[in-house]
Formats: sequence, C-alpha cells, structure tokens
Amino acid sequence: MPAGVPKVDELGTTSAPLKSASFFIGEYCKPYNEDFMLCKAENRDPAHCLQEGRKVTRCAQDLIAKVRSTCLKEFDAHWQCLERNNQEFYLCRKEEKVYNGCVFEKLKLKKDIPGSPEGQPQIHEKSWPIYGAIQK
Repeated sequence: MPAGVPKVDELGTTSAPLKSASFFIGEYCKPYNEDFMLCKAENRDPAHCLQEGRKVTRCAQDLIAKVRSTCLKEFDAHWQCLERNNQEFYLCRKEEKVYNGCVFEKLKLKKDIPGSPEGQPQIHEKSWPIYGAIQK
C-alpha cells in the first residue's frame, strides 16, 4: 500500500443492502464521490486515486451505520425484498416507501434519482410508482 494512504475495511455487505442504500449513499457521499471521479478522469492508474476511494468507502460505512442505527427494521425489510425479487426496485415499492420515510425523517436525507425527468415527481414520490408511466 502506498505511503500516506490509510487502510480502510471493506463495507462488508452484499449487493442488496448496497442497492437499497445506493441513492442515499449518492446523496450523503456526493462530495467524496465527485472528488474520486475527478481523480479517475485525471489519471487512469488505479493506485493514483486510492486515497479518494478510501474516503468514499469511509463515507459509505458511516451512512450504513447511521441507517442501521436509526432505521434498521425498514432498511432490512427493503433490502430483503430486493434480495427475494432479483433486486428489482419496482417489486419493493411498498417497503421502499416505509424505508424512505424513516431515512427522510430521521437522517434528513433526500433522494434524487439521476436521469429522472425534470419537473416531474421522482418515482418514489408517485402514488402508483409501479404504473408511473400511466399515472395522470
């Protein structure tokens, strides 16, 4: 390991919990993610951005710990639904709504999904999110 780059443990979680927390990680860790992506655009050598990558990992660890300490039941219900349903968000909107509500209220985070049409509600804000394309 290069000098000056501290060791950081991996998140220690599988893909379903990461997917469940992904939009919140994106929001919470945005400055670190942006620094990491700028570093990668600067130099394609993976060793060049280890320090920035570790900051992203530490930030994600911090958020997962906060979610688990405040919204464990809701988080577990959502990621377990994703696990049972081939990680398809649309099949877990009921659990997602409860989970989002907890995170919005207790951690004061928001959820903005990249690529969502401007001026329209996000998918998780719709009353019939599974049928969002035909919603009036």
